[in-house]
Amino acid sequence: MLETAIQAAKEAGTLLRDGYKRLTGGQIHLKGKGDYVTELDRLSEETIIRIIKASWPDHGIIAEESGSENSEALVRWIIDPLDGTANYVRGIPVFAVSIGIMAGDELTGGVIYNPVLEELFTAEKGKGARLNGNELRIADPGTLDRALLATGFPWRFPEAIDAYTEGLAALIRSAGGIRRLGAAAVDLAYTACGIFDGFWEMRLKPWDIAAGAVIVREAGGIVTDMQGGDSFLESGNVIAAAPRIHAALLEKLRGAS
Repeated sequence: MLETAIQAAKEAGTLLRDGYKRLTGGQIHLKGKGDYVTELDRLSEETIIRIIKASWPDHGIIAEESGSENSEALVRWIIDPLDGTANYVRGIPVFAVSIGIMAGDELTGGVIYNPVLEELFTAEKGKGARLNGNELRIADPGTLDRALLATGFPWRFPEAIDAYTEGLAALIRSAGGIRRLGAAAVDLAYTACGIFDGFWEMRLKPWDIAAGAVIVREAGGIVTDMQGGDSFLESGNVIAAAPRIHAALLEKLRGAS
């Protein structure tokens, strides 16, 4: 299944790379405030689903643009065909294809591919995480004041902004630095490979998190919701980091909320 995910991510990524900076106005649509979808989102998703179904026709699909299909199947593929669409539309090279694999209630595999930088992150449960074939281990700076963190804003959910900004303020005072790239899948992948030391965000969708959660865990990190539990796919609230940084993030964000 991981090989199928890699093939699908690469083919979809080729479409995205070929269309990058070539979009016209008629190919870009707004789903909501600041929430873009392009013709290439849809083409990328169709490509991924076609490749999966060719090998695994009985599996379920949970995808950002086309929704769910056979979602009661034992194995489900959780697909974001273009994470970071606003970046893509604006010509910012921070976006990715994200494909997670779930068996029963367990995340078992994930692929994240940035086609512009040709970064292929992969992981399979119990077999480790890799970047372009090289094994990954999550960074551990030891203390929060040495940690560079990534985050994203819950801009679709005004009712969550006060809780989010309270946590952000606490971490601005405590962390070594904070960045906001605009693509949660990339944030998680970069946490797994040590570019970032931790990541948190609220109100994400399952396709934003699924692949990245497997990759972070297989790189030696911890991924939980903001109570330290395992319901991040349901709540969309996620913390991912090396063990000591995760504990510090959890403490700060619990205190803020």
